[in-house]
Amino acid sequence: MNNNKRARMATSVRRYFLTAALAVMQLSTFAQTNGWIRRDSTVWGARNGMVVGLWPAAIENLKTGANGGPRGLFRIGYEYMGLVYHINYIAVEPVVNGKIEFSEISPSASDGKWGKLMWVSDTFNTADAVGMYVQIEKFANGAHPYLKLSIFRDRPEELCIEVFHHPDSAPMERCGITATMGNYSRLRKLYLKDSVINSRVLYAGYDGIDFIEKAPYAAGSMRTGRSGDFIVAATPDESFAELAAWPQQPAYLSRWNWRYRPFYMLTQYWRKEKSGADASLQVRVNGRARYWNGGGRDPQQYIAIPGGPSFENFELREKYVPGQRFYFGLTRKTAGELLSL
Repeated sequence: MNNNKRARMATSVRRYFLTAALAVMQLSTFAQTNGWIRRDSTVWGARNGMVVGLWPAAIENLKTGANGGPRGLFRIGYEYMGLVYHINYIAVEPVVNGKIEFSEISPSASDGKWGKLMWVSDTFNTADAVGMYVQIEKFANGAHPYLKLSIFRDRPEELCIEVFHHPDSAPMERCGITATMGNYSRLRKLYLKDSVINSRVLYAGYDGIDFIEKAPYAAGSMRTGRSGDFIVAATPDESFAELAAWPQQPAYLSRWNWRYRPFYMLTQYWRKEKSGADASLQVRVNGRARYWNGGGRDPQQYIAIPGGPSFENFELREKYVPGQRFYFGLTRKTAGELLSL
């Protein structure tokens, strides 16, 4: 990259972050007067519900200077009784000509480091909802999506994600929106229409450091709510005491960021409106037996997930259509309570 191109890129990046700062300042004023959560320039959400953050902000104050984890991911948290806990991440994974690209490990054109830059380009608020438009730098496979994120007043535990693309985007076959950190909550039970899939059974005997994956589940295997919407939920299979416990060996004590910290349990779920569903709709999960450790290949640098394999990525997959909507939720309801609604 020549010096002129580097200078233009640096100017663009500065402009992106200036735009983001101005946009969230507008939302911040609204939030303080209407009960929405606004903590800093990149964190917003609903009380007793969903909280969303963008790099470089951390939504949970683990330690001084923490940035909440990798770039190229939405931080997904939950607020209850005045405390916000970081629960999951959401990644963007567009597919062009059969080639998938991952927002958290795809190098940025600005500095060559892992993680696409994301920034807020506009915010909105109505009597019923609050949200923002999130821009993402163009992917190497030519995809150039952007997202509209909304939280509705009557569904504070749920994030609505709408997917669009810029005119210069290559045609996307799919633009995956995936929750990527199920292992933190040790999600092991996947609730389908006629069965509950347990990751310990599905991935029995696996103890490697890589992802493990079986076939996805078609829309026909999903439960439907009273409104007819498709819904799929995932939960731990442990008691709260088991989930909150943490091994005391040195290798685990040095990676305590993986310890489950909230003082309550959550059900995680995806919902798809029946009216907007395509025949290609699927539920996709994969699993891990060991916590992610940055992509290295030395098994000694990985620690086993207590109790065995759990689900890591959890998502709905569907052929890309501009404006398609997916809803990701975190709720203190049990899976039984959620799925009976």
